[in-house]
Amino acid sequence: MIDIQNERLAGQIHFLLEIDGLKQVLRRSLIFGSSRRENSAEHSWHLAMMALILHEHANEPVDLLRALKILLIHDIVELDAGDTFAYDFNGNASKAEREQAAADRIFGLLPEDQAGELRGLWEEFEAMESADSRFANAVDRLMPMFHNLADGSTTWQQAGVVPEFVAKRAVAIGNGSLPLAEIAQAILARAKAEEMFNGRG
Repeated sequence: MIDIQNERLAGQIHFLLEIDGLKQVLRRSLIFGSSRRENSAEHSWHLAMMALILHEHANEPVDLLRALKILLIHDIVELDAGDTFAYDFNGNASKAEREQAAADRIFGLLPEDQAGELRGLWEEFEAMESADSRFANAVDRLMPMFHNLADGSTTWQQAGVVPEFVAKRAVAIGNGSLPLAEIAQAILARAKAEEMFNGRG
């Protein structure tokens, strides 16, 4: 593209141009008021906004900047690994291996110090062992529930998802935020009452 003499800057620019590809990684969720599927870049932005607005409802004090960083990079590995639908049990069997390989390549584009920081934040999100990552996972799991409620549970119905699957996945919401978990339970109850699960489960 252009010749950048500063090696550190060249690596940073390479990384930033590479992650533009997240705009082409489609998720299952439909964006509100549209039949268009959400992409991973839009998803990450929306979760960062959720954290910015809702962090006061976390169960534990949250380092907002750290939580925002986690959410902005949590799906970067999908550039190579693709988006694995939460209820795709076959796809999830190989997810960890695919995403580790993706993390090696993508974070490896950055200078060593930044690569280590961002990879560490991605691993922190996956482990769900810190207050910041538990809250990040809470918003990550809640927003798709809003999407399904808004579009009549198209995603859940197409995949044959039953209420028990959604309830099990929603447990992590309570680990990060009890008020958000209450909202998740209300969404699930309404979805069941309106038979958004094809009457199954």
